[in-house]
Amino acid sequence: MEKNEHYFYVLECADGSFYGGYARDVQKRLAVHNSGKGAKYTRSRLPVKLIYSETYETKSEAMRAEYKFKKLTRKEKEVFLREFWSSEHSKKFPE
Repeated sequence: MEKNEHYFYVLECADGSFYGGYARDVQKRLAVHNSGKGAKYTRSRLPVKLIYSETYETKSEAMRAEYKFKKLTRKEKEVFLREFWSSEHSKKFPE
C-alpha cells in the first residue's frame, strides 16, 4: 500500500442504525461487512451502505474520530451526518 491513509467511516445498516468504524481501505472493509464477516453489530443488520468517510494521517486520529462518533446520541449522529451532507466543509465533531 503506497499511501499511509487511515479512515473513519459510517455505515447505515438495513435497520436504519449507524455503525462507525476504522479502516485502511474503506471499500474493502465495506465488502467484508456485507459478506457477513464484519463487525458483530453489522452481521444481523445487512446489507449496509457507506454514507460517510474521512481520511486521517494517523491511525490514532481516525480511531479518535470513531470513538467520538460512537459516544454521540442518535440525534447528534443525525446532526453530524446532515451537516456533512449539507456542507462538505462541515466535517468537525461537536465538542
